[in-house]
Amino acid sequence: MLMLILANVAMTSLAQIVLKAGMSAPDVVRALAGGLRLPALVTVFLHPWVMIGLALYAGAAVVWLLVLAKVDVSLAYPFVGLGFVVTMVLAWAFMGEAVSATRIAGTLLIMAGVVVLARS
Repeated sequence: MLMLILANVAMTSLAQIVLKAGMSAPDVVRALAGGLRLPALVTVFLHPWVMIGLALYAGAAVVWLLVLAKVDVSLAYPFVGLGFVVTMVLAWAFMGEAVSATRIAGTLLIMAGVVVLARS
């Protein structure tokens, strides 16, 4: 079951990165500059990266349902916190986002909490 939980974390973190790439695409930025109107929404939702990101979220939801069918939510849900760590690393590695000492410290605190809860 741990593998399914970790798959969910990986899928949701990757979805964040892919969605960010889609929402940063020049055609999406241009479309949204005119306001949140139907043509802009069509551009957003038909952008390939946005569609892939949403599909990853949908897949992650299915995996999460499988997890919840077998594991107490009070045990499984703290692992969602690992998504902060994975997403931060992916954003740094693939998007060139800055990772400050404060962000690292906060992320380490989240990881420590996940470890404590997982051992309970």
